[in-house]
Formats: sequence, C-alpha cells, structure tokens
Amino acid sequence: MADQTKGSRIRATGKRRKPPTGRRRAVTATAWVAGGLVLVGGSGIGYLYFKLNGNIQGVDINAQLGADRPDNVDNGSMDILVLGSDSRAGANSEYGPDEGGARSDTAMIVHVYEGHKKAAVVSVPRDTLIDRPDCTDGDGNETSGQSRAMFNTAYQAGGPACAVKTVEQMSGIRMDHYIEVDFTGFKKIIDELGGVKVTTSKAIKDGKSHLDLEPGTHTLDGEQALGLVRTRKSVGDGSDLGRIQLQQAFIKALIQQVKSVGVFSSPDKLYGLADSATKAITPDSELDSVKELISFANGLKGLGADDVNMITLPVEYDKIDPNRVKPLEKQSQQVWKALAADKPIPASATKGAIEGEAKGIVQ
Repeated sequence: MADQTKGSRIRATGKRRKPPTGRRRAVTATAWVAGGLVLVGGSGIGYLYFKLNGNIQGVDINAQLGADRPDNVDNGSMDILVLGSDSRAGANSEYGPDEGGARSDTAMIVHVYEGHKKAAVVSVPRDTLIDRPDCTDGDGNETSGQSRAMFNTAYQAGGPACAVKTVEQMSGIRMDHYIEVDFTGFKKIIDELGGVKVTTSKAIKDGKSHLDLEPGTHTLDGEQALGLVRTRKSVGDGSDLGRIQLQQAFIKALIQQVKSVGVFSSPDKLYGLADSATKAITPDSELDSVKELISFANGLKGLGADDVNMITLPVEYDKIDPNRVKPLEKQSQQVWKALAADKPIPASATKGAIEGEAKGIVQ
C-alpha cells in the first residue's frame, strides 16, 4: 500500500459477551455485506460511470502508519481489512444519539489467494482481548498501547490506521487494503439487489431484531436481512459467536445472490447497487476512485460462494473475565502462518476453539 509498493500487491491484478445494541448489530450487518461485495469484485463497480467518484471518500492509511509495518511480500495474494464502525454521526443518528467516537464491532481479514480464484475470511470477535499498539490518529493525536484491550477499541483509540496496525501486529501480515462500512447503507444495498435468498432449517423469531421466519426458503428484503444478522438471543446458544455463524451463512448467500441476479448485465441494477455501495464505504486511498476500483473489481469478480472459506479466529473464554475471549495462541498462529504463506487454513487451526451453536440454521 505504500508508495514504493504500488503496482505489486496493492491492486487486484494478481499481484500481490455483552449483548450488542441494535446499532452495533446493524453495523455488523453492513460489514458482512461489504465483505460480500469485496468478494464479488465490488459488484461490478468497475463498469460504472465516473460520477460515482463523488460518493467515495478515502483515508490515507499509508501516510499514518509509515514504514513500521510488516514486509509487503509479493506472492500474488492480497489481504484486506473490512471493518464496520458503530459511529452514530450524521445519517447514522437514527440508531441513537451521536456520543462522539466509534468502535469497530465487526472485523474481517479477507485473504485472496494467488490467482484470485479462492479466498479465506477470518472474523475477529469484537471482545477479543489483545495487546493494542501505540497509535497516532489522522489528526496526529497519540494514544498509548494497552494490554488486554478489547480488539474493537483499536478503532476508537486511533481510527482506521490504528485498526490496521493492530491487525498487522496480531497477524504479522501487511494489509493491502482497508474498507470501512457505514451501516446506514445496508438495507439499501440489499434492496437494490432485489433481496437475498436464504433457507432456514428452524424457525427464527426474535423480538429485538423483529425477525419472524418459518423454516424454509425466503427472499429477505433489506429490513429482514438486517434482522437476520442482528439476531442473537433466539438462535443457537444466544452467543455473539453464534451470531457470527449466522452472518457467515448470510454472506455466502449474498455472494451467490450477486452472481445470480444479473447485476453485470443490467446497467440500471448495476448503477443503483454501486451508488448505494460507494456511499456506504470508506476505502483506503488506493481505492478511493472508480478508476482505482476497476482493477480491484475485475480481479475479484470471479469468486463464488464455494470459493470462500470462512472461519472465526480461534478463541477461548478468558479465565479472568468470562465476558471476553482471547486468541488460542497455537491455533491462531496456524491461521496467520497459512495466510502469510498463501496456503489454505488447516482444519487443525480451529480445533479446541469455542464456537456458537447456530451453524446450519441458515443456508
């Protein structure tokens, strides 16, 4: 992503336990949608009119982080941090009053393998305890690092650059791109798609998310899709890890839907979706124009739902605070070493990790 690496891996050309609030659940939903759009090449953004440039506001991660980062290894792969912020400023005020500041309540490390035919997604639970590094935000304000900090405080402490720095310190992998998602665009994106089709194996009735689905196949509109990824207490064991399983199932369905609704062959649908998507995201400065998104989109649009392996970072409950989780050191290192080497994540990496009980409820 730094200037000296431009033209190598920065572009997609084959070169390298507290219950969440409704507001936080909404941003989680949108982050998963953004992840889906990333994995299907921005839903064809590269084919749209350049007037979409006005929707895109980028953030210069490179300038803020400088040279103190993992090596930019040109092995043909690409790594992207997709983050959901819970800011309630501006249009987001409908989810609650703006209290100044935000946290990242959804984080996905998307690794696209060499050749861009396969991808892996690692979801980091927001309450994961980590050692947060010293950070400097976009205004030059410095924040000291902290041991046993929740992962989602990195964004609050130093904004996007601090979130990237924290992920890079955890993984030892340089992030080629950063995409932040604003949750107010979630329902519009889904509605522009014409809904997302899912199949439920059990009834889902959740009073907090206002979702009421019988077992069977459903085409969810934006409101229902938001309800699905907000659902926690009424499905499985009611944990946040179970909710992540619902979200992973949803993003698989989203990828499949984008591939099947004729987005690439319908200019009107393509424009409407891209208009909503470009308003909902804040990318790094290497992706902050339609021209720059063209290469990115074209390099990823061949990925299908079956080409994406999705896991949650292997964690265990913290012995001091059972409301928090911490990475399983051995298993987590297996994950990061595999991705750094552009290899599949081994099955052994998730053995012994805690997980939710919502797997298979949504397909």
